[in-house]
Amino acid sequence: MPVLTRLIPSPVVVDIRPGALDDLACVLADERISPSGRLAVAVSGGSGARLRERLAPSLPGATWYEVGGGTIDDAVRLASDMQGGHYDAVVGLGGGKIIDCAKFAAARVGLPLVAVATNLAHDGLCSPVATLDNDAGRGSYGVPNPIAVVIDLNVIREAPVRFVRSGIGDAISNISAVADWELANRVNGEKVDGLAAAMARQAGEAVLRHPGGIGDDDFLQVLAEALVLTGISMSVSGDSRPSSGACHEINHAFDLLYPKRAAAHGEQCGLGAAFAMYLRGAHEESAYMTEVLRRHGLPVLPEEIGFTVDEFVRAVEFAPETRPGRYTILEHLDLKTNQIKDIYADYVKAIGS
Repeated sequence: MPVLTRLIPSPVVVDIRPGALDDLACVLADERISPSGRLAVAVSGGSGARLRERLAPSLPGATWYEVGGGTIDDAVRLASDMQGGHYDAVVGLGGGKIIDCAKFAAARVGLPLVAVATNLAHDGLCSPVATLDNDAGRGSYGVPNPIAVVIDLNVIREAPVRFVRSGIGDAISNISAVADWELANRVNGEKVDGLAAAMARQAGEAVLRHPGGIGDDDFLQVLAEALVLTGISMSVSGDSRPSSGACHEINHAFDLLYPKRAAAHGEQCGLGAAFAMYLRGAHEESAYMTEVLRRHGLPVLPEEIGFTVDEFVRAVEFAPETRPGRYTILEHLDLKTNQIKDIYADYVKAIGS
């Protein structure tokens, strides 16, 4: 009997709207994620701590854990502190670092994770990966998808605008990442998961083509949905391929080569995607991408995030070393220093200053 369908790992609840946070307790009870109300809530000392005052009265059975940072040690410590608490679920309330710590800790103690995002900085809020700092730099750890994702657009509006900009760059970079995946299929026969590719590409296109801006609820809704869909696409494919190609290799190169100067994840990914699209000869698409990135206040040139042209060229040349085994336009072209400089000069002319 052939397998005619497949199960897709995805959240039971995705609640994205203004005021969603006020209904958190009801949603968890109604969906039987936490009928008893016994929750372990991981928060940061910043926005999470402020939201604790607001949420605590509606979550009387919760135990609150303050997480110091986004390291593997922080995540292991959180898991250890939660053991023996007889909780229904773990709630990660905060930005990416807190949610990733909560993901790892929840997996370690065998509990479902509810991701309550306070910003839209990147697509990790619904992905099956926890990115945590360790002694070697930064590592990615496989974890189950969140069982629920709650995003209150009123809370998102209160976050610094740079977080929204970063999420825009990360979402739009999907388009370049999927193009790299398809290139690997044509050249090396690498299998492309059509469903995962479609989800990631359409998520990126929805943000790229939306006429609204950072201050619009409609745009924030689309951006939040795009980041959630991207996370689910990674679960469908079983890896980060739908959202990580040359764009992310360039991002990782910035992080590794210039760790104290690196910009926001999405800023670097957006810039990397625009340049990667130009590298593959998609000049019109690259120009449109840079136009949209600029409209939202994102960088399209390395100088706009504090890097010289030579530093950017070095990052592009080093980028393939950050993901051994991943085939993108960078590996395909195998460009040398002078070639990257020449193409970069053409890219600058093409997009205008």
